[in-house]
Parts: sequence; structure tokens; C-alpha cells
Amino acid sequence: MLDIKFVRENPDAVKENIKKKFQDEKLPLVDEVIALDQKSRETQREADELRAQRNKISKEIGALMSQGKKEEAEKIKAQVATDGERIKELEKIQHEVDDELRSKMMVIPQMIDDTVPIGKDDSCNVEIEKFGEPFVPAFEIPYHTDIMEKLGGIDLDSARRVAGNGFYYLIGDVARLHSAVLAYARDFMIDRGFTYVIPPFMIHAAVVEGVMSFPEMDAMMYKIEGEDLYLIGTSEHSMIGKFIDQQIPEADLPQTLTSYSPCFRKEKGAHGLEERGVYRIHQFEKQEMIVVCKPEDSKVWYDRLWKNTVDLFRSLDIPVRTLECCSGDLADLKVKSCDVEAWSPRQKKYFEVGSCSNLGDAQARRLRIRIKGENGNYLAHTLNNTVVAPPRMLIAFLENNLNADGSVNIPVALRPYMGGKEILTAR
Repeated sequence: MLDIKFVRENPDAVKENIKKKFQDEKLPLVDEVIALDQKSRETQREADELRAQRNKISKEIGALMSQGKKEEAEKIKAQVATDGERIKELEKIQHEVDDELRSKMMVIPQMIDDTVPIGKDDSCNVEIEKFGEPFVPAFEIPYHTDIMEKLGGIDLDSARRVAGNGFYYLIGDVARLHSAVLAYARDFMIDRGFTYVIPPFMIHAAVVEGVMSFPEMDAMMYKIEGEDLYLIGTSEHSMIGKFIDQQIPEADLPQTLTSYSPCFRKEKGAHGLEERGVYRIHQFEKQEMIVVCKPEDSKVWYDRLWKNTVDLFRSLDIPVRTLECCSGDLADLKVKSCDVEAWSPRQKKYFEVGSCSNLGDAQARRLRIRIKGENGNYLAHTLNNTVVAPPRMLIAFLENNLNADGSVNIPVALRPYMGGKEILTAR
């Protein structure tokens, strides 16, 4: 959410930003919020003047009564009562105007960074850099669930009977590999100075509205019926929510946290052939990283965050690339974002395994997260990035470490988390 003062003083810039995001239907909102803001301030001004006037003349009543001027005192009392009714009316009007103003402001997208490429959708995203050499082996690589089945590691049929499509049972070495990857990612981030956190897996609606846009919320979140609780779609939600209504001393910044959680997502819509199996599912686990920092430090942290993910994947012998998200592919709260994509030798292309985002002060404004500075308080900046999200990461891992006989090599870095195993053998 933008600062209303910024919108008031820079309406053309805000409109141009909306055009860059290809959301022209939102252009009228700029003039609407400016008009509502003016009405709110005029209402506030009238109410303040009436309060001042009421306080002033109220003091005269006692003096008039002591002087025996009862009739004049009664007239002033009547005026005070009239002013009081008008103040109540103005307060009601202002409350309604401010609610409408906030609801419209929540829909206007955040100002994107000047470096963001302009494009309508993800087909316009721009490759930044490749890390590691992508390769295609001489033998044919099966679909990822076929690899898992040969390892005796997955049961989709039972999961469909128990919970429906979009769920799975992981079994044996594959289940252990899943847990090993998460444990390795946890320690990887701790070694980089991040504090490990296990957050709540449910959050209030006020936190949901503070961390994401309404289209994202509708497409992702599961609501707990009859309660003010939602299942989290990523631990970023509860991790940023941790700081709601907080004033963080400058000396305590940056806050660098890495969190584990299960994630629950509706995943609305059809997603195509390559999203069969365990690519896009309703329940998965993830290791996340989030940063709360001073505004001047957020660009530096943005680069550090995505590099952490690249380094982790490369430590497991998986080639990756980074992709700059274009303006039309950015969620409304994001200032800048890039995807980390892993190489799929089966598909002979890269696919998304993580996303890094700088949200500027958007979440901080909605959740009232402020920094307590020597010269006053100001809004923090928030960032988040996926460390690793199996089972999607497992797809890349299995394909890139698969042998012709169906066995899978375990990279050196992961062996301590697999009981020293160097290879998984097909059954």
C-alpha cells in the first residue's frame, strides 16, 4: 500500500506505474482516492474546528451562570449540544470515507523499481545469469513420479483416496531425502547467519491482508470455517506477521530469519501436463528466508537472498539460472522480484524452484511495522526468498542425479543427512 501523501503529490507517476503493470482498469482509482483523501481531510478539519469552538464556549457557561445570566448560558448549552451532534455526524462520515479510502488504496500496486523490465506476463521475464552447466544424459529420463516409484518412494493412488488430487505419500528413502533436503537447507542458512524459526501455521485475517494482495489471497489461502484463521501458504506470512504493530530499534536491524513450515495452497486453475505428479500440490513443506531492514539496505539484501538459493542448489550439483520478473508478472505488493529456476534434463529446460522478492515498505505500511530511529520512527522494508521447497526441488534433484540403472547419486553435502548413504538404489 502506498503512502496517500505520495499519491496526492505524484498522481501521474502512480498512474504511469499502473500502466507499466498493464492494469489500466485501476487508473480511475488514483483520482478516486485523491478525492476521498480531500474529503477526509476537510471533514477532519471541520470536526477539529467544532471541537475547539465547543471547548471554548463551554468554559463560558459556568461564568454566565454565576453572573445569573441563565438564559444566555442555556443558549450556549444548546449550541454545545448542536455542535456535539454535528461532531458525531462528521466522525461517522470520516470513518466511512477512511474505510473506502483504505480499501481502494489496498488495490493500487506498489511502485516498482526502475530496473524492472516492462512486460505483460511471465513470457517477458528476462534471464539474468546461469550457474552450472546444464546437461542431458545419453539415456532417457523418466517422469519424476516414475523415478520415485522405482525407488519405492511415492504412493499417489492412496493419497487420492484419502485426500483427493494434489496430495501424496512419500515413503522410505524418498521421504528421508525430502527431510534431509530441508534439514540441510536449515543448517545452510544458519551457517550464513540467519536465525532459525518455526512459526505458527495459521494466521489471522488482518495478517493475511497485510502480507499479500487480494487476488493472491483468493487464489491461495484456505480459510478455517467459523474462525478468524487461515492456513499459511508460506511461512513468510506468519514471519512478517510476527512484527505487526511493532517498533523495532535500529540497533536490532537487520532481522534475518530462516523458517520452516508446511504450506497449504488452493492452487486454483488448470496448470498443464508438466504440473502432474508433485510439481504443484495443495500441501508441501518449505524452508524460507525473510529480512526486515532499513530502507537503504533492502537492495543489498535482495541480492544476498537470491544468491543464497543459487549457492544451495549448486552445492547439490543442480544447475540453475536466475530470471528477472517483468512488471506484469509482479504481485501488487512487490517492488522487484526474481525467480530461481533449476535445470530439468528430462524437459531440456529450466523450471521455477524459488522466488525472491523485495516488497519495499508495502507490508510494513499495512502491518504498521516501524523502525525506532534517533530522529523519529519510519517504516521498515521487508524481503523474502525461498531457500528450498521440496518436493519441487526433489524433481530437480532426482533428474540431475539419476543414473541409467534408475539409481540416484547423493551429493557429498547431503550424505550426513542421509545416514552416510552415497546412492539410492532402484527396487
